[in-house]
Amino acid sequence: MTKVDTKNLSAANSSGRRVPLEFQRNIGIAAHIDAGKTTTTERILFYSGKIHKIGEVHEGSATTDWMSQERERGITITSAAISTQWVTKRGPYEGIPHRINIIDTPGHVDFTAEVERSLKVLDGAVAVFCAVAGVQPQSETVWRQMDKYGVPRICFINKMDRTGADFYGAIEDIRGKLGTNAHPIYLPIGAEAGFVGLIDLIRMQAHMYGEEDATGSNFTEEEIPGDYREEAEKYREALLEDIAAFDDALMEKYLEGEEITDEEFMRGIRAATLSHHFVPVIPGTAFKNKGVQKLLNAVVNYLPSPLDIPPQKGHDVEDESQLVEIAPNDDTPVAGLAFKLFTDPYVGKLVFFRIYSGTLRKGSTLINPRTGKTERISRLMIMHSDKREDIDAAYSGDIVAIIGAKDVRTGDTLADKGQNVILEPPTFPEPVISMSVEPASKADQEKLSLALQRLAEEDPTFVVSSDEETGQTIIAGMGELHLDIIRDRLLREFKVEAQVGKPQIAYRETITHPADGTGKFVRQSGGRGQYGHAEIKIEPLEAGKGYEFSNEIVGGVIPKEYIKPTEEGIVEAARSGTVAGYPVVDFKVRLTFGSFHEVDSSEMAFKMAGIFAFREAMQKAKPVLLEPMMKVEVETPDEFQGDIVGDLNRRRGVIQGIESKVSVTRIAAHVPLEQMFGYSTDVRSLSKGRASYSMEPSHFEPVPNNLLEDIVKSSSRTPNRT
Repeated sequence: MTKVDTKNLSAANSSGRRVPLEFQRNIGIAAHIDAGKTTTTERILFYSGKIHKIGEVHEGSATTDWMSQERERGITITSAAISTQWVTKRGPYEGIPHRINIIDTPGHVDFTAEVERSLKVLDGAVAVFCAVAGVQPQSETVWRQMDKYGVPRICFINKMDRTGADFYGAIEDIRGKLGTNAHPIYLPIGAEAGFVGLIDLIRMQAHMYGEEDATGSNFTEEEIPGDYREEAEKYREALLEDIAAFDDALMEKYLEGEEITDEEFMRGIRAATLSHHFVPVIPGTAFKNKGVQKLLNAVVNYLPSPLDIPPQKGHDVEDESQLVEIAPNDDTPVAGLAFKLFTDPYVGKLVFFRIYSGTLRKGSTLINPRTGKTERISRLMIMHSDKREDIDAAYSGDIVAIIGAKDVRTGDTLADKGQNVILEPPTFPEPVISMSVEPASKADQEKLSLALQRLAEEDPTFVVSSDEETGQTIIAGMGELHLDIIRDRLLREFKVEAQVGKPQIAYRETITHPADGTGKFVRQSGGRGQYGHAEIKIEPLEAGKGYEFSNEIVGGVIPKEYIKPTEEGIVEAARSGTVAGYPVVDFKVRLTFGSFHEVDSSEMAFKMAGIFAFREAMQKAKPVLLEPMMKVEVETPDEFQGDIVGDLNRRRGVIQGIESKVSVTRIAAHVPLEQMFGYSTDVRSLSKGRASYSMEPSHFEPVPNNLLEDIVKSSSRTPNRT
């Protein structure tokens, strides 16, 4: 490695000036709710010198939980970005200050969009697991999100001080449930109240913490205790054997039995981690200040810089079939992704922006390819949770907040005029729950509309619509807590009093048999008439496949210009099915035949023909109503297991598994969402407040026939057609 001016690098890191990309890390902290993400982030900020007093989640003083709702409830709701600096004392990067941009993400499934968009723009991640609970439902969800965006990661097994902590059991859980090649790079010395130190498997040294350790820096380096030596050698050999496969030079030395230096060992771990086929694991307890510095060293040594990740993919603005790749380079035109919007009460709309190429300066003008309009960047900022620091320029690899952009949505590309690219945006799940919302007074009507519009801009999983039949405003989101937070923000931030209706389920419809349908739209009322005729065949697809359309017209019986309007009619009709008026999913349409009139045919006539054809085919295809099923996991003391299982069965739940762990039982079940309203109160009552649960969308299943009639009657969407 070349000689580095560490003094100037340190100044660059602290002031926001350019930091060499090699020495920058953009990471996320992600996990299941209550695994300790925010506490871990707080310790990272303390040990790196960003803050000088540790805040606690349970006291409502954590740096990254800055919203009033977060501090009151003790959970993370919105992802918070913050920058800090760390200098590792050993390894390939010894003594070099690194800037670490951190995003602390929510663990509750209702706010999964925050995790999704954060992982889209991050280069690496720390997955936090509870040493007692191991892999929990949201752990699996965030792991899949990391896989989706190809994010290299480190595992931090937190809460090693808790009763029932099992480091090796947690690793087996990670390997088994997540299907990953996880290996410890440190071993714990002791567990629960006896967790007193770590064994470094690379340097083969013990790090012993003092009993009354208030800062986490009060540790001594010692020889590995004799009763741990054999175990440490076994795990070191397994680690070395595994990572040698990712480095040819290391493999050669390993097979020849030659001595491998610490730096070579660390380079091998880095190469293996960046390959996505290896995950380093570190034990610790963030709350008791043990293991966090080792985690920071691992972030610097093993997670990628912006230079280590593949170029970002997008397509040409004018030709969607043409792939465009954007690699980090300060001297090329600017291109980046707007991944989050937030309305700040002091500065207005903030757009969180990941720069993938170029140098962005205050006062620059960028183009939004979606709108074709220019956006002037009036101010540039580095975010420190809810605090802001103005800067004059930002560079490729940076994550910043920009002010001045007007017509920008989550997932928009902003680029210099010379960059004709639209980057791939993050994708988000559809809402599963909705309810009506009305202003408490006429004076609140306009304020409510404006507030809902701003909240929908910020959150892609929050959808606002209008019920055509009742005229009510409908809000939809990912769960009860999600919509409860929205209602709370309406009152606190926008001073809008709103009344909400009973939550409604986002049902879907699908077909179970193939069918055909004919649609004819013929109008003749003097002068030019209207004529459209389309014949289709529909067939069911596998669950989750969505919608497919196949144009099988031959001989020009329907001219090309009328194919698209016909499909538009089919899509429009599918938005409200024939069972209870809910959207139709998982079906394929084949347009097979039709006819046209040279004078009277029009796009509108064929759109109507598509609507009529779909409705006829849908009625013949034995349609069914689908309800969202939730993956529910309850952790309860053993004594309440029977009551919890019985209650889940009464809710039409299907038990998927029961697992016992040190006087605690984990019950997994699939339960209809319709049966889960108010469950938090019921589960507390059944367990005297000692059980906890988590819930996330799983899949859709047909509604039982004995319940179908009631749902159809109560639905305001039920079509009234003859």
